[in-house]
Amino acid sequence: MSTPDKPPVVMVVDDEPELRALLAEYFGRHGYEVRQAEDAAVARRLVAEQVPDLAILDVNMPGENGLSLARFLRESHPSLGLVMLTTAGESVDRIVGLELGADDYLPKPFEMRELLARTRAVLRRLAVVPASTTAEAEPATRRVRFGQCELDLDQRRLFGAEGAEVEISAAEYDLLALFARHPNRPLNRDQIMEQAHNRGWDVFDRSIDLRIMRLRRKIERNPDKPEVLKTVRNVGYVFVTGAGAE
Repeated sequence: MSTPDKPPVVMVVDDEPELRALLAEYFGRHGYEVRQAEDAAVARRLVAEQVPDLAILDVNMPGENGLSLARFLRESHPSLGLVMLTTAGESVDRIVGLELGADDYLPKPFEMRELLARTRAVLRRLAVVPASTTAEAEPATRRVRFGQCELDLDQRRLFGAEGAEVEISAAEYDLLALFARHPNRPLNRDQIMEQAHNRGWDVFDRSIDLRIMRLRRKIERNPDKPEVLKTVRNVGYVFVTGAGAE
């Protein structure tokens, strides 16, 4: 993980050595520390030694594929950024990757500048950016603002406008963390149940809606007129970034 005096750490997992070397050189020039893994087994060892801020995963690799690795990383490190690389036209892999909790995907072949821009966007949402990309070096944090509150992804805690802790359950944290990974993107109930639960959810009950209602009471200025966690008719819910803040 990055600290105020260290650059963000990006792990590149791809079985093509030329591509790994190219990405390491390119991202290194733009203020990132890059760690390389030729397969999922090496990636797991690297993560055990040091959890990166973001992982760039190739879907199609020999042995354990990128989708399986993405599932492991998302379950074991919820605040880790994930960008998937897929072969052009493989829509099923892209859909599955997003359902597993990937923050973004990019089909091969891709432009280096676009991958860098998407990586920066994910890290910006996680509040982790290279010091070289900001006017002044500021402490990197793992907090995401939800209206008048901030969710600390490292501590798994929610803080109110005055800095006081707001009590949330593990299930409520998982739901907020899911929205933090997918800002401004409507999520349906199937996606929420698949990605933000630790126990079985009854698809026929109103557990998702009840959790949303409880969270709105904690983060919205007016829970009856939500600005942060908004309902998308006939779809589900969306986390609107920048809304509801003072």
